[in-house]
Amino acid sequence: MNILNAWRDFVGFVRLARVYLVFNFRSQSQYRAAFVWQIVSMALNDTIWLTFWLFFFEKFPVLGTWTLPDVITMWSVLAAGFGLGIGIAGNANYLATLILKGELDPWLLYPRRVLPHLLLGKMSVTSWGDFLFGVFAYVFLVHPSFESMLMFAFLVPCVAVTFIGFSVLVGSLGFFLGSAESLSEQLRFALVTFGTYPPSIFDGVAKLMLFTVIPAGFCSYLPVEALKHHSIEYALATALGSIVILAVGTSVFYFGLSRYESGNLMDMRG
Repeated sequence: MNILNAWRDFVGFVRLARVYLVFNFRSQSQYRAAFVWQIVSMALNDTIWLTFWLFFFEKFPVLGTWTLPDVITMWSVLAAGFGLGIGIAGNANYLATLILKGELDPWLLYPRRVLPHLLLGKMSVTSWGDFLFGVFAYVFLVHPSFESMLMFAFLVPCVAVTFIGFSVLVGSLGFFLGSAESLSEQLRFALVTFGTYPPSIFDGVAKLMLFTVIPAGFCSYLPVEALKHHSIEYALATALGSIVILAVGTSVFYFGLSRYESGNLMDMRG
């Protein structure tokens, strides 16, 4: 029964996300030039960072057990997952701010659970540039097989869930710490930063932190290993990790919501 309820919740969320996504795209695309430029500029920014690694591997062809295609895969999965997750659930990046300013009130009026509406209520346009960069970089620079593309299509949503769950978790610190905007931003930035470096440069406690405190390992190391070896085990570990992180973030959010102090902003959002 629990599995059936979880499946129904998932299907309901997907349908709700589709509605919000269509609405947000229509709203943002009213200013087409700005809309397109934001996407293109972020894709160019990612390209510049990837170029650094291209030059690096001209001097050092192997880094640990990773080669250039592995690093490109890492950037592709990370960028596409981040872009998909934050592109759809844009408010995940502003959760601490909304809590601090007491601006959760409008979302409390919805008949369903608060968090899905809150997260989906805003779209990050620039994040779609990350998503497009990740997909195109993997397709045109790695030249994957059909099986690899299927696994890539499975792993990217998993990475997206990890980003959303972690953003909810660190954003929910605002319920307990008051002003947690800077801390939340720094932790999200750390997740992205550590996710863009091959794990072979970390060891010991640092590597342990990449699967616990800053779960970058679920955004880069495990997905890359899954694609590199066509490993179902690594792919399932990525998926399981993303579910756990989302579950923890959601639990912390609703626990904190019980102590939330209203900002008396009771206007319903369309």
